Amino acid sequence: MSLRRSLSVLGSAGPLLSALALLVAACQSGGAGESASATSTGGDTEAEEDDRVIVTHSFGQLALDGYSDTQRCVQWTVNNDQHLYVQSVLLANNGALHHSNWYVVPEEEFPGEDGYFPCDDRDFTDLGAALKGSVLFAQSTQSFTDDQRFMEGAVVKVPARHKVMATVHTVNASPRAIETELRMSFELKHPSEVQTVVTPISAQYKELEIPPNARSRFTSRCDWGTSYYGAVGKEPDLKVHYILPHYHYLGERFEVRVVGGERDGELIYTLDGFNADANGKTFDPPLELPGATGFEYTCGYNNWTNKTITWGNGDGEMCVMFILGESEAMLGGTVLGDSKAVGVVDGVIEYEAPCFDIAQAKAPGQGMPTPEEIAAPLYIPPVDPADQGLPSVPPCYDSDPQATPEQPVTLDSVSKSIFAPSCTFSSCHSEIAAAGLDLSLTGAALRDELLGHTVRADTSMPLIAPGDPDGSWLYRLLSRCEPTDDSGKAVSHMPINAPFLMDDVLVAKLRAWIEAGAPNN
Repeated sequence: MSLRRSLSVLGSAGPLLSALALLVAACQSGGAGESASATSTGGDTEAEEDDRVIVTHSFGQLALDGYSDTQRCVQWTVNNDQHLYVQSVLLANNGALHHSNWYVVPEEEFPGEDGYFPCDDRDFTDLGAALKGSVLFAQSTQSFTDDQRFMEGAVVKVPARHKVMATVHTVNASPRAIETELRMSFELKHPSEVQTVVTPISAQYKELEIPPNARSRFTSRCDWGTSYYGAVGKEPDLKVHYILPHYHYLGERFEVRVVGGERDGELIYTLDGFNADANGKTFDPPLELPGATGFEYTCGYNNWTNKTITWGNGDGEMCVMFILGESEAMLGGTVLGDSKAVGVVDGVIEYEAPCFDIAQAKAPGQGMPTPEEIAAPLYIPPVDPADQGLPSVPPCYDSDPQATPEQPVTLDSVSKSIFAPSCTFSSCHSEIAAAGLDLSLTGAALRDELLGHTVRADTSMPLIAPGDPDGSWLYRLLSRCEPTDDSGKAVSHMPINAPFLMDDVLVAKLRAWIEAGAPNN
């Protein structure tokens, strides 16, 4: 039986420690090449090919002014009369979503209608939501799709009569006004399949002072052994199911190591560079940590600016570790001060700070399914008619070659409306972090870069062939959902992490500019 319905739900538990909330109240974040494997085009294929039960909800269109940087909140009332057990949470958006933090709270909290709203209108904060409910999901920085998935039998629990709420930070790096859409999907499991309900563990290095014109690393060691015992009366017995890092565009390295036990000091997660990809890691089987009492996390930065960067949105940076795993206590850690430089290693300034750790017993509502739930049929919450048949990810369609190009058709406009928001915003093709095969789409010599770049894919096409868009590799990558190289092999379209293409009018603008001879205007 294949069943796709529109609905939402999220797991809540009881008061969540403030440190845990603060750490998730942040954003999140290797580059892909021109010849990467083809991306999925979305749609209902997954639900149709197996017996998974997936519920999907659209939060609707969100209008964004050109060059805008805004934060707002959003709500979705699930109307679930029974608990839900969710093995995966998938968030998809149409772009300009810098980051978002998601919670489940009791329906009576932060009252108001569903949809987008100014956070201050309901006194909604990340900390307040975590204290009244639980952390559900955290998005990787600027990712188009993020699938927070666990191994079979592991779930996030969504207690009855809880609603989904989030803080949403958007950045439209384009001069044109746009609309974006958010969709969230849950893969539901029958209570009889549940083997464990995962628990949030998180930490943040909030006292960041990243020195200018330098590379640096910030490390904090969170040992919850004492606070864990105080919360639940026993020693920790930790297993890791999922890890997600969080930093912004200056980030160049993230590490997580084990504290205590048989695997003390072992490196269990790394991320190099910054991109707009989904960087959460699922451990299947879960990572067992006998005797471990905590985690050490490190954020590395390359601050190429001439000013000191501190914690915050916009031009600020963040350093957050988010883990979902097996623990009888919710664990939170934060750096409150005493961050000190401790040395320089290979030209990188090393900073360390103590971790203020907090542990709190899981709420009773976060327990395993009852015998009554196991014996009953799978419960599926009511569905909004507007969400019926909605795919988890908007489908991809090849660009219309007859589309009317957006004006003006100039290199400057192509740079501002296409390259800046879709190619350099993710740092994939910027001068500082050209993860995309050393192709920089910024700078005064942009035309020379486009015409002189050596394409590393298996193709005889140049990146840009003036007067010949169909003979230009860049146009092929931006205009087809599954572009192919000279061997007929499908490669990834661009933007590399998007499941769909840019607006037809923008692709048509690139085509018209190439047809005009790719002038330097």
